[in-house]
Amino acid sequence: MNQKLTRKITNLETIKRPPADELFQFISLHKEDTLLDLGAGVGYISLPISKYVDEVIALDFDEEILKYLETKAKEQSITNIKTLVSDFKEIQLDDEKVDKAVASISLHEVKPLSLALGEIFRVLKSKGVFLCIELEKSELSTGPRVSSGKMKEEILRAGFDSVHTFYPQAKVANQSVYIIVAQKNN
Repeated sequence: MNQKLTRKITNLETIKRPPADELFQFISLHKEDTLLDLGAGVGYISLPISKYVDEVIALDFDEEILKYLETKAKEQSITNIKTLVSDFKEIQLDDEKVDKAVASISLHEVKPLSLALGEIFRVLKSKGVFLCIELEKSELSTGPRVSSGKMKEEILRAGFDSVHTFYPQAKVANQSVYIIVAQKNN
């Protein structure tokens, strides 16, 4: 494993954040669901959510990080995670393929955001649910951020029509977080 990948894995594995299971309360999960984890990284969402759904599609643009995730899944005897090397702006999945989609602290780096949200809308089935977890933009933000208001506006513009925003007390890397739950109703 090269040093850059090792550093990335270490950073992702040690970032201070609440247990992923706490996020699952925001969406109804069903054993027959196919779930898309956008920006899957080392499996923060993919690994724990795999026990609640039929299939997890772990999407990331970094093939090496997905190989690491595959190894972790194998070590834990998890067989229902499929990895997909893909760009958020051109998701390599058929229309209406997934029941749920989760993007955990990954959309703030996508430009233009509208393309990624349009793709998420496209791959979700009718009545599909999108769970977006992001870092709130503030004057103290050091990296790229999208405010909750702007994210909600962009999600609505992408075609979602049932959108709810939550502001949990939990922080990620000592930064405020927001959660948006959106549904595709057509």
